[in-house]
Amino acid sequence: MSESTYHTSVLLHECMEGLAINPNGVYVDVTFGGGGHSKEILKQLGPEGRLFAFDQDPDAWKEAEKIEDDRLTLITANFRYLEKYLRLHGIKQVDGILADFGVSSYQLDAASRGFSTRFDGPLDMRMGPSAAMDAKEVLNSYSAEALQRIFGMYGEVKNARTLALAIVQARTQKALETTAEFKEILFKLAPRSREFKYFAQVFQAIRIEVNQEIAVIEEFLEQVPKVLKTNGRLVVISFHSLEDRPVKNFIRSGNCEGKEDKDMFGVVHKPMDAFTRKPIVASEEELKLNPRSRSAKLRIAIKK
Repeated sequence: MSESTYHTSVLLHECMEGLAINPNGVYVDVTFGGGGHSKEILKQLGPEGRLFAFDQDPDAWKEAEKIEDDRLTLITANFRYLEKYLRLHGIKQVDGILADFGVSSYQLDAASRGFSTRFDGPLDMRMGPSAAMDAKEVLNSYSAEALQRIFGMYGEVKNARTLALAIVQARTQKALETTAEFKEILFKLAPRSREFKYFAQVFQAIRIEVNQEIAVIEEFLEQVPKVLKTNGRLVVISFHSLEDRPVKNFIRSGNCEGKEDKDMFGVVHKPMDAFTRKPIVASEEELKLNPRSRSAKLRIAIKK
């Protein structure tokens, strides 16, 4: 499976510029995926440079096995454990960290993973086998109130309450097992001629809940200042506002809630400085080649 079929790396050139790679430095790609960003980092590293890549997805591990390079160390774990696993490898601080929060094209296109609205498959949606629950458990065991909360908060679904009640009603007849069964419920409630967007919002909400994606991002960000060297770079690609908000807040104020910690002189204490005032977005040329880059936002920060 080539990089182009697994996942086309978004904003690749801009990410490398943001990392400002030191050939002898130590770097971390916390979302290896198809390996596009990692391969580009390795190209720019010298013989003494090192790259640690995190991914919890066994499909990504297979991609990593194809790279024969002693400078690359794959860590088969969730990047919420960034500091712990780097310390296990004897690494206290690094020169740069890259994160791409997008779901890979391969995950979306593999029917068996249950991420896609286009194929019938099991209600799974786990990013890796270590996830505590799958989509089937969420849909069949959560209360109507809990379902309404995740649809509203993570999917910005307008009729979240109606949808939650419809799911609870449907599962009294038979437990939901497949994406096709779930979509039967969605078809009845989706706005006319906007079905695809509605499905995408609902599936996104469930996927975020299953994988605890926002909590993972927040835990990761809190570790970044400890792991980065002074003047080290953080480069993050987000694909929707739920992901981008904690990143923006953390860079601006030093915490994911965006609460500024000011001293008596009004100086904000924060560990990172934004490298660019606004997020970097894909060029017209990249949008033509890879439509999935349309919603990507790249933020770069430097450790003080």
